[in-house]
Amino acid sequence: MTRLDTRLTPYVFVSPFFLLFLLVGMFPLGYTAWVSVHQWGLLSGQGDYAGLDNYRRVLEDRYFWNALRNTFSIFLLSSIPQVLVALGLAGLLDTQLRGRTLWRMSVLLPFVVAPAAVALIFGNVFGDRYGLANEVVQAVGLDPIRWHVDTLASHVAIASMVNWRWTGYNALIFLAAMQAVPRELYESAALDGAGRVRQFLSVTVPMIRPTLVFVVITSTIGGLQIFAEPRLFDTQGLGGSDRQYQTLTMYLWELGWRVRDLGMASAVAWLLFLIIVVFAVLNLAISRRAGSLRGAR
Repeated sequence: MTRLDTRLTPYVFVSPFFLLFLLVGMFPLGYTAWVSVHQWGLLSGQGDYAGLDNYRRVLEDRYFWNALRNTFSIFLLSSIPQVLVALGLAGLLDTQLRGRTLWRMSVLLPFVVAPAAVALIFGNVFGDRYGLANEVVQAVGLDPIRWHVDTLASHVAIASMVNWRWTGYNALIFLAAMQAVPRELYESAALDGAGRVRQFLSVTVPMIRPTLVFVVITSTIGGLQIFAEPRLFDTQGLGGSDRQYQTLTMYLWELGWRVRDLGMASAVAWLLFLIIVVFAVLNLAISRRAGSLRGAR
């Protein structure tokens, strides 16, 4: 009985998570796949089996490709600077600062603010007529920027909202990993003549590589699923007057709740899922490849 208890107890302890994951994770994923291969209206319910017709209709829709381009653009403008700034900020917070606890708590404040409040604040900052950003631009003699009209400008504005909210959160994750790095490594590097920057690049970054991979993957997932910021930045709900910043999740929302075609919406959801899986696998492969090359050196 003791041997049986030793073998089964760990599985009993972890089973609540897996049961909950099956209920709120795997079941909706499988059910969405089922809906995506049927004609399914929001009001009419399940219709005939459609096979891959919903996927064909989505891939032939120019709005899908527009949303895909917008999603990638906002993702690149937000996730890459976000991870780099968070890494540098964590490095600063890991030094002997005065009032370290206060600074570490303060970087998490943007994450606590509700997304609606963030959108309201940045909506005023990037206002087309009376926004703070345009006041600064005009003060240096440049023409005002149409933040809600121009494609690139709107992507920069939305990416700024995402970076402001999530950079501090990722910085604290990096900081937790940095504090687990043995201090003896830094002392040895200092004796060898390495400065702060060299220590950070040659000691800190390699030692926190697993955490770096985790943050990159989670940032990729969040960046490709972005919805709240562009949705609240827009007043019409379509991602701008010409859909210039409509993301895939906004396109999905439009199909499901405006067009009321749950079959096509589910197909978009599964295509987005596959895109995220591909990006996550690529990130993991590149990170492992970089780690193996560094180890060989």
